[in-house]
Amino acid sequence: MPHVTSSNAVNAALALLILFSVATWTLIFAKGWLQLKLRRQNADFSRDFWRAADLSAAESIAATAMGTLSRIARQGFETLRDMGQQKTLEGMGDRQAVMERSLSQQVRREQHRLEAGLMLLASIGSTAPFVGLFGTVWGIMSAMQGIAQSGSAGLEVVAGPVGEALMSTAIGIAAAIPAVLAYNYGVRVTRLAVADMDRFSHEFIRLACQVKES
Repeated sequence: MPHVTSSNAVNAALALLILFSVATWTLIFAKGWLQLKLRRQNADFSRDFWRAADLSAAESIAATAMGTLSRIARQGFETLRDMGQQKTLEGMGDRQAVMERSLSQQVRREQHRLEAGLMLLASIGSTAPFVGLFGTVWGIMSAMQGIAQSGSAGLEVVAGPVGEALMSTAIGIAAAIPAVLAYNYGVRVTRLAVADMDRFSHEFIRLACQVKES
């Protein structure tokens, strides 16, 4: 059985922690840029949509706009066309109920897109400290073995391996903190975005039903 040295074990833990850190910061910048882009796109679309003269003009705006709200609007207009053109079980029943079901499904799809990557952040935040602790424990075990083999507990025997081992725990905690903070922030931003999408869906359904009744 090959012998795994302290240096090899700790270096492996450090390499994994560096990989965690790179993944965390990549996700932080990618998700941050995506949130800024979506916020701008949704603001522009909402302004133009509610200024439209009628549903036809609003549909034209939704067809060319970007963002989560525009995709919900396109799904709503597509559902309106399906209810008017197709006689299927899905299109039967109360108009408002059919619209609510369709837009709710679209909101859930958008929510899943926004949540992409959050599970990885949560996993890194919960795993990184234990990876660092593993490197520390292994390094201390090797330091104890070095003491036993040399028969001396001098500082020159203990300081190097123990210091290297403790660094593993420190880096593990340092990798976990931004991952946990980014996850919590991402969950909050996603929750607010879903609330905005639900609000827009309800307004769209109310508008579509009012136009139909008139």
